[in-house]
Amino acid sequence: MGAQGGEGFFFDNEKWAHEVTVQPFAISRCVVTAGEFLAFVEDGGYTRREWWDEAGWRWRVAQGRRHPAYWRRRAAGWERRAFDRWLPLETELPVVNVNAFEAEAYCRWAGRRLPSEAEWEFAAAAQPDGGRRRYPWGAAWPQTHQANLDSGRLAPAGALPAGDSAWGCRQMLGNVWEWTASVFRPYPGFAPDPYTDYSQPWFGSHRVLRGGSFATTARLARNAFRNFYTPDRYDIFAGFRTCAP
Repeated sequence: MGAQGGEGFFFDNEKWAHEVTVQPFAISRCVVTAGEFLAFVEDGGYTRREWWDEAGWRWRVAQGRRHPAYWRRRAAGWERRAFDRWLPLETELPVVNVNAFEAEAYCRWAGRRLPSEAEWEFAAAAQPDGGRRRYPWGAAWPQTHQANLDSGRLAPAGALPAGDSAWGCRQMLGNVWEWTASVFRPYPGFAPDPYTDYSQPWFGSHRVLRGGSFATTARLARNAFRNFYTPDRYDIFAGFRTCAP
């Protein structure tokens, strides 16, 4: 996993490619949808302590949260805030603007878990013959029928099958950033690039996200691209996919 020389620009935290052993695992084809997350909300997921770890529960109580930050319930049903508008909740879209605590609580409720960073990259980049891909579909630059990038709006979670990885995983680039279970740490032999504060200060305190969102430029999107935020951040275009426990 990681960046390979000769493929263009990479951030320092993506250098360099190294071998990682990944045990067999099962990962969902698509990210969790708003409709799937709604079932968790309506089952009292935000008020049931058993689905939350200690840090997540402290966050939920402090925030008084009973549903995602940019959702609200009206007489006609649930709505989602999309920039400056409230829209009816579109259940086929990915759930978005949830943090790692919310994602993990959903996983416990659903009997699932978040993928590790290595599992995510394996599902996106590895090939059954042992090769690896720069993009989930291969080496070609992202096209609109493969990845929802540079678009400004969400696409349904099941859309864009032309962008599937070798294992059939959909939209691993674009649409929503995906939380992983992995703490943001340096790769072996890490050395900071000239902008030393880009990665180094955040090792150990942030969580890794992968894949990019609908707002990510295609110039940066690739399987090795890493993003990182503290697990309480919900103001980013982030969702998640799950693995079997």
